[in-house]
Amino acid sequence: MDRRSFLTKAALGATATAGTTALAAPALAQAMPRITWRQTSSFPKSLDTLFGNTEEFGRRVAEATDGAFQIQSFAAGEIVGGLQAADAVAAGTVEMAHTVGYYYWGKDPAWAVASTIPFGMSARGMNAWHYHGGGIDLYNEFLGKQGLIGFPGGNTGVQMGGWFRKEINTLEDMKGLKMRVGGFAGKIMERLGLVPQQIAGGDIYSALEKGTIDATEFVGPYDDEKLGFVKVAPYYYYPGWWEGGPTVHFMFNKEAWDDLPKAYQSLLRTTAQAVDANMLQQYDYENPRALKKLVAEGAQLRPFSPEIVGACFDVANDVYAEIEAENADFATLWGSMKDFRAEHYLWTQVAEYNYDTFMMIQQRQGKL
Repeated sequence: MDRRSFLTKAALGATATAGTTALAAPALAQAMPRITWRQTSSFPKSLDTLFGNTEEFGRRVAEATDGAFQIQSFAAGEIVGGLQAADAVAAGTVEMAHTVGYYYWGKDPAWAVASTIPFGMSARGMNAWHYHGGGIDLYNEFLGKQGLIGFPGGNTGVQMGGWFRKEINTLEDMKGLKMRVGGFAGKIMERLGLVPQQIAGGDIYSALEKGTIDATEFVGPYDDEKLGFVKVAPYYYYPGWWEGGPTVHFMFNKEAWDDLPKAYQSLLRTTAQAVDANMLQQYDYENPRALKKLVAEGAQLRPFSPEIVGACFDVANDVYAEIEAENADFATLWGSMKDFRAEHYLWTQVAEYNYDTFMMIQQRQGKL
């Protein structure tokens, strides 16, 4: 090949490459259109676990799209109240929300099942059911009727039972007690004489301080420390049997979701799953240190008595049977979860339970 022929072919090759690049750039731009969404959270800015992961979702999406997809995050109360987040999404006021399904159980008990209901499963059990047991699809069949689509976006792990002004040793002690407690827990405790109150996270402390309520549950040591409950209600009970593994959801307006390119839909699902894992990891890291600080500040740890937990378990089963008989959506979701719950605890009591129990004994003996 002579020099002139080589240069000619090289020039043609360069032109072809440039043409390919020119054609590819518009295609890439079309695949990643510039979009700005608004996301309302059910959580206050003071909670870097909950609202922090609301913002984390937007950061990761922006990074993955080189800034093309921007999601502005707003704390509870900035656009709507924390307990109206899903309503705002369904109405199209915002495109998405970071919220918990059981906040809306009063509209329909089925809302609560895929977040958590009393005596459900641990975080690991919930994630197994969601991602591999059909939970996400079943919940979206229900959410679709509300104009929404949702994906798990966080889990706190098993929560604490809450802060009380006085000790609660028997069922009699619960009667007349005014407690901030969300979802089905309130319905169950109500049958045992407690007076449930539904109050958004940012308003709990003032209600407890003023005596509007006698007790409150929220999450666990790390978040509870930030909200200062130990100052006004020193008895710290465990476990939160109503929230063994509560799933937080990212909920999207269905029309806005359907208008997205498939690549963006895939990115949002993947990001939601990443944040789902991130939140639980954060709680598992922060809670041990926070619990020690709370005890140093005067928190008095107390387990709920077997009498109280056993009675609540029996009432919960009665409530679920009643709702299943009249609510097909609830029956579908709860039936699926209930079937897997039995399998989950069959397995976890074998290796997981025995290993953890041995290691806990070593910790108590000061060997760790």
